[in-house]
Amino acid sequence: MTEKPTPVILSELDPDGVMLLTLNRPERHNAWTLEMELLYNELFDRAESDPRVRAVVLTGAGRSFCPGMDMSVLDGASSGARPWPTGELPPRTRPMHFPKPVVAAVNGACAGIGFNQALMCDVRFAVPHAKFAAAFSARGLVAEDGVSWILPRLVGYGNAADLLLSSRRFTGTEALSMGLVNRLVEPEELLSEALAYAAELARSASPFAMSLIKRQLADDQARTFTESSDGAAALLAVAKRAPDYREGVLSFIERRRPRFAGLGETVPQPVETSS
Repeated sequence: MTEKPTPVILSELDPDGVMLLTLNRPERHNAWTLEMELLYNELFDRAESDPRVRAVVLTGAGRSFCPGMDMSVLDGASSGARPWPTGELPPRTRPMHFPKPVVAAVNGACAGIGFNQALMCDVRFAVPHAKFAAAFSARGLVAEDGVSWILPRLVGYGNAADLLLSSRRFTGTEALSMGLVNRLVEPEELLSEALAYAAELARSASPFAMSLIKRQLADDQARTFTESSDGAAALLAVAKRAPDYREGVLSFIERRRPRFAGLGETVPQPVETSS
């Protein structure tokens, strides 16, 4: 019997409700391919609709996170021999529009598309020796996937300009000093630390509230303080009508962990607020 090929992304759900997604082409340092992109979006779609999933951790197999597009794919796309089907694929911004928290565990090389996907996550853990690079200018490209919007908000305009214009490599240590990553962790502890952080979110935080907070963080980037305050008031009214509000209060009074329902197909819908 022919063995089934190993998936290019591994998926595992733990008892706490944390979905571990592992980019799984270690022999190619997890370089990005079309097969990987299709499965990546499919797995995030499944995780969004599965109420058992409360948080996602994204990492890479072996010594790398993801160094960007596979060179064979880049060669085919740049020569026109095998064009990348850009218009036929969903935007490469899935974690930004995912209503549950996503934690990146950057274990090594993180460049190009890998760099983008790490930035799309809500929280980033990295090892000190991880090598980051935007890489676009070195390939004759512009900052893709909205990275020129995200990066200045994480590291400031000057640092973002430096990283995007130069495509220079920098370590996890420098990434921490700029605010690009939230925490540095030694290699042997990286995944366990990221999973423990995600598990604590899964156990203690309301999935419904986290989905609303993720929306606030994204929407408020383009709002004034007054617009943000008004939007928060509208979302607060939504949150107070949800069962998680009462459960959160009761768990505090009774000094126990909350028992929040999972977030699945009933993802909260946008709330219209006056500007």
